[in-house]
Amino acid sequence: MLKLAVIGKDVHESESPRIHAFLFRAFGKKGSYEAVSVPPEEFSARAERLFAEYDGFNVTIPYKGRIIPYLAKLKGDARAFGAVNTVVSSAREGYNTDGLGFLLMLQNAEIDVKGRDVLVLGAGGAGRSCIKKLTEAGANVFACERDEERLFGVYGEFGGFTPCREVELRHYDLLVNCTGIGMHDTVGKTPVLTFGNGKTEPVGVQLLSLCDAAADLIYVPAESELLRVARTLNKKTVNGAAMLFYQAYYASCIFTDRTPDAAEARALYRGYTEENQ
Repeated sequence: MLKLAVIGKDVHESESPRIHAFLFRAFGKKGSYEAVSVPPEEFSARAERLFAEYDGFNVTIPYKGRIIPYLAKLKGDARAFGAVNTVVSSAREGYNTDGLGFLLMLQNAEIDVKGRDVLVLGAGGAGRSCIKKLTEAGANVFACERDEERLFGVYGEFGGFTPCREVELRHYDLLVNCTGIGMHDTVGKTPVLTFGNGKTEPVGVQLLSLCDAAADLIYVPAESELLRVARTLNKKTVNGAAMLFYQAYYASCIFTDRTPDAAEARALYRGYTEENQ
């Protein structure tokens, strides 16, 4: 019986226990999955005990980087991202399934990015992983981030995309919001960008009307203001709920030594959403 958990600063409202309980049942596995909130000042003292207390655990904000010194090996995307969201305790191996979950979200929403122009808003933790996976998938990525040092730091690491201080008002096949603007105390707002005409204003009809589709990593609320505007323009929209599920699916496959399958993941997500409506 597997004993798993998600570790973060404040995870008392995390959906991860519910998702993993569903995946346990779907995979015919028995196990437990806890949400463990750890204050930042207690993380160093607590980190070492996690490996003895749990067979594996997921890691979320703000510990995706802080867990790395306690690991023996980084696998796959975790090496490139310098961030870990999945840990196998016995081998002290760290993985990152966020980027895989993001790509599967797009794939299962029937959004093809190969050879397409994609505008990414934000180059923080989520943004850098999305930028990397999009470029690997063959997209022509244009990334905009108000913190230029952060933006060009990501460009120095990965390359393969166009860093933008200003956004050109033109057609994009897909716009992806990787900022946190639109959730918590910014509900009802969209990211503020500087456009090629020198004007600084929130993302709105003018830009979204030039895009074929919009994706927002935010999943609470279910429809961000950015997606609401895109929907009113009859654009395809995708929120981050599927990415949350798919990154958990990939993590669960790691925990249970299961080979991931995109069709299986899509069917499971459909079942999960139906069960939790």
